[in-house]
Amino acid sequence: MSGISYMTQEGYEKLKAELEELKTRGREDVAKAIAEARDKGDLSENAEYDAAKNAQGMLELRINELEKIFANARIIDESQLDTSKVTVLTNVTIQNLKTNKQVTYKLVAEAEANLKENNISVSSPIGQGLLGKSVGDIAQVQTPAGTMDFKIINITL
Repeated sequence: MSGISYMTQEGYEKLKAELEELKTRGREDVAKAIAEARDKGDLSENAEYDAAKNAQGMLELRINELEKIFANARIIDESQLDTSKVTVLTNVTIQNLKTNKQVTYKLVAEAEANLKENNISVSSPIGQGLLGKSVGDIAQVQTPAGTMDFKIINITL
């Protein structure tokens, strides 16, 4: 993630808590697992030791990812946003012109994206297609399944 990551205060705090948890309890747990596996003897044939070292690598990778996000994070005050166009942190209701189904998404930073909560990344194909559009506009979105057309129904905070 090389660019600036715009996020809400809530999203920032959530990621900050995750980072703190990983740096404290996560590292402690991995160190204990490595120590326990090391006590079981020959490391060359010790699957528990290999698994614990692998877990340590994944933990450090996630910590590094989160630190990069924080290095480029910018917190946006949602009360200052303009709802005349689709921007980061706006809720946009769209209608699929092929199926006539409507769905509302919130455009968020990649780090806050969560499809279960209808939060989609501004860098996703749909997010990119919706940015800058106004109510009534048609957004053509290139997806792996082909081009999809969405009508912008509503933009809110």
